[in-house]
Amino acid sequence: MDVLEEVELCFPQLFNSSCKRPKHPRYEVILRYILLSSISLLTVTLNLLVIISILHFKQLHTPTNLIILSLAVSDVFVGLLMLFPILLISCLFFSAIVCLLYQIFTYIITWASLGNMVLISVDRYVAVCYPLQYSTKMTQKKVRVCVCLCWSFSVPFTCLVLKDYLQQPGRFISCSGECVFVTDYIMGYIDLFLSFLCPVHIIIVLYLRVFIVAVSQARSMRSRVAAVQTAVRVTVQKSELKAAKTLGVVVLVFLMCLCPYFIFFLKASDTVANSSSATFVLVLFYFNSCLNPMIYAFFYPWFRKCLKYIVTLRILQPGSSGANIL
Repeated sequence: MDVLEEVELCFPQLFNSSCKRPKHPRYEVILRYILLSSISLLTVTLNLLVIISILHFKQLHTPTNLIILSLAVSDVFVGLLMLFPILLISCLFFSAIVCLLYQIFTYIITWASLGNMVLISVDRYVAVCYPLQYSTKMTQKKVRVCVCLCWSFSVPFTCLVLKDYLQQPGRFISCSGECVFVTDYIMGYIDLFLSFLCPVHIIIVLYLRVFIVAVSQARSMRSRVAAVQTAVRVTVQKSELKAAKTLGVVVLVFLMCLCPYFIFFLKASDTVANSSSATFVLVLFYFNSCLNPMIYAFFYPWFRKCLKYIVTLRILQPGSSGANIL
């Protein structure tokens, strides 16, 4: 009886089926609350600023920024998904349906983010390697179609990986208050190939090509004479190379935050989502969505100008959408 009294349950009214409440020091729980809530709020706020900026200012209606807009939308959802670890800390998580919905949205958003990263790599590859053909190869219409396909294809992939969960939600949950991720080897390797190895391989190959071309262009630019036509072309190339550098940093940070996530869940064939290790890799993956707008603010002057317009409410003035921010 003494042992039973020491066990604290998430849901005492469900004594026979409730999970045990994780034992953490009170200061640690409060610190996790503050950290996760702050990251979630900051992620949603910063990415909403990116979305408002690109949608409002006409000068930002470019194919590249359309992909950044799609990435910012997925990052907003990631910020909202961070509420799930907060629920786990609180021992408030209960329904198997909520667990299933969390897994579905996690997979969809993860694949959409990976697809956006691939599109960014393709966009920079065409802009740097084929600058004269960029305007015809990467049109607004083509990019919109690619972005829509990126989001659409993530749905059937999610259904493929989570087919067992969709047929019987909660089949792997042993107690109320738990959310378990279990995948067989076949589905695990399919997921690994489709959502990690394949897109990461494409991203690395394209950016290696961009890097090689960028180095050769930089050498050729230094050796040219500063003629009028050449100066104009050099300006365009420098602009494209700067964009490639900025988005390259975004891709690199994304891969650094993504790799621990896939490595952990690949090794763990039966992983409980509320374990400390699982929570850490999830938060690391989520935190990447908070870093993206910070990278834009550091490298892109136009984003800093947009922030000034938004913070000072000048964005509400008539004709502000046509302002010169580039």
